[in-house]
Amino acid sequence: MPQRDSYAFTKMHGLGNDFVIFDARVKDIRLTRDDIRGISDRKRGVGCDQLIVIETSKNFFETNFMRIYNPDGSEAEACGNATRCVADILMREDGVDQVVVETVVGALNCSRGGEGFVTVQMGEPKLKWNEIPLSQDCDTLHLPYPVTTGEPSDPAAVSMGNPHCIFFVDNIADKYGDDAVEKFGKRYETDPLFPNKTNVEFVEVLSPNHVRMRVWERGAGITQACGSGACAVAVATIRRGLTGRKVRVSLDGGDLFIEWPDDNAQVAMTGPVAYSFNGIINME
Repeated sequence: MPQRDSYAFTKMHGLGNDFVIFDARVKDIRLTRDDIRGISDRKRGVGCDQLIVIETSKNFFETNFMRIYNPDGSEAEACGNATRCVADILMREDGVDQVVVETVVGALNCSRGGEGFVTVQMGEPKLKWNEIPLSQDCDTLHLPYPVTTGEPSDPAAVSMGNPHCIFFVDNIADKYGDDAVEKFGKRYETDPLFPNKTNVEFVEVLSPNHVRMRVWERGAGITQACGSGACAVAVATIRRGLTGRKVRVSLDGGDLFIEWPDDNAQVAMTGPVAYSFNGIINME
């Protein structure tokens, strides 16, 4: 068998939502699904919530493309925390305060949001059943799940380029047990209503501008933060009249700041980025 190569990487995180980032602009990166699973493994690999590959865009001049992989090897459409991390890398490279990061769901404008913070324009939320997508026509603000005694009910659905199922429940662990996020997250990730599977969020409204969120990420499980999830949660709480247009979303790893303007246009997400370490992985 031909000898496999070694690749340099950067380990970063946004509020504990961590990423192994490879740069395919300087060296061709060839990873199999098994490679992605192995690198993402926290006991046998580097360990991460998502693996990211930066590529040169084929669609936009002087723009960079971000490819996102879940730890199970599947490809994801969007990841807000990873976008902030990649944007920080690119802005540092060129000594600029603004950059465009292309993803499979479109080009995202990113900018400095204060010391150590990055703001990403995450795009317009998709709210129609066939845009999320759902497997049937229904009200996305009140999904038609049967009410089962002793379980969360009446969720909303939003797409931020990837699907989200949002339950409104005060302190889910106290109400349903310490394993509730995993138990209900696993169940609804693969619910037939979501043909492409879904991320699952559990939200407690603390005030008109502050919510608490826990998340089960599609293909990754429980993570400390989810940027696209925080955006979806803010959109859902605004649509239900539970918060104003600017929402502080407190996650296990810290706070994200979300704004959805009155014109219902792009959702802006602001949060911190952090560098953990650089390394080289031998693919042998």
